[in-house]
Parts: sequence; C-alpha cells; structure tokens
Amino acid sequence: MTPEVATIIAGAVRALAAGLAMLGTFGAGLGIGILGWGAVQGIARNPDAAGMIQTNMILAIAFAEAVAIYALVVAMLILFVG
Repeated sequence: MTPEVATIIAGAVRALAAGLAMLGTFGAGLGIGILGWGAVQGIARNPDAAGMIQTNMILAIAFAEAVAIYALVVAMLILFVG
C-alpha cells in the first residue's frame, strides 16, 4: 500500500467516524420533539399552567440540545484534530 492510498483511507475513516459521532443528534431531535409534543398537550389540558410548563419545557430542550452540541464537537474534533 502506498502512502497516498493510506492517507486517502485514513481520511475516509475519519469522515465515517465523524458521521457516526453525529448520530447523537437524532436522539436529541427526537427528545426535543417529544418534549414539545408533551408540553403542547399539557398546555391544552391545563391552560392555567402554561407558564410553568413552558419554562420547564425550555429548560429540558436546552439540556437535550446540549447532547447534540457535544456530538457536533466530537465530530469536529475527529475531523480536524485527529
């Protein structure tokens, strides 16, 4: 195997690893969707509690989105540092 081929294969493996690292964003997106759906149902059933439900929903969405950001950081580290 020539050094050029080894470099190409290493780049392809890095790109594949970065893509696999981004699979964590699917869970975060699904979680945010479920949170929004539950909040809308809760507000529809009890409109008086809308403020508290919305506050808790936004906080939970921020935590779920943090997982996607961590996945993005790992993917960028794999691509540009590794």
